Amino acid sequence: MTTIFTRRKALATGSTFGLTFVGGLSGLSNFALAQDAANTPVPTTVPTDIPADGPLAELDTRAYVMGDPDAPVHVIEYASLTCPHCARFETDVLPRLREEYIDTGKIKFELREVYFDRLGLWGGMLARCDGGSRYFGIIRLLLERQTDWSRASSGEEAITSMRRIGLEAGLSEEQMDECLQDAALAEALVAQYQVHMEEYEIGGTPSFVIDGELNSNMGYDDFAAKLDEALG
Repeated sequence: MTTIFTRRKALATGSTFGLTFVGGLSGLSNFALAQDAANTPVPTTVPTDIPADGPLAELDTRAYVMGDPDAPVHVIEYASLTCPHCARFETDVLPRLREEYIDTGKIKFELREVYFDRLGLWGGMLARCDGGSRYFGIIRLLLERQTDWSRASSGEEAITSMRRIGLEAGLSEEQMDECLQDAALAEALVAQYQVHMEEYEIGGTPSFVIDGELNSNMGYDDFAAKLDEALG
């Protein structure tokens, strides 16, 4: 399990663990280059909540859901796209959960993104391109190929690798340009992340909330036992 240390505190105080925007640079591609440059970026204040109206309210900050919205059991996964344990859950456990519990209407599965770093944030933005129509497919590809982009030597290289995944998922260059250069979306996602992290005491990723009960990472058999118990 990847552990959450002081990143959350830094985020709450405005020092957004590298998620800082540089004056005069509006796009994430420029943002990536600026983060790798020698000059120190100037942080901006990240909003602490999403207003009910106004420009940030129009942005796609929702937590996406798989399965029947009226399913008897609600599961929330807190996951970082740069967390190796989250990648293993995606490849080793989630496919069986989908087959046995999600696609059969037994559980509603909600994904809440945890932003340890700028790469995870960019991945969340990429998954929301084109209105999020390919959200879970892009999330799956990002996690399956995590080492391809998460170990990049620069922000520019990481973005290039992510864009290849976007193209494979059916996004156009123009769609990716639009969402990856949206600084307002980046700020809104970080703000929503803060809101989600206040709801439960998340100590690491992946973590799972099963009908309100917080659980740490587990294999399929333990997960299935928890779900069967919740289903009665």
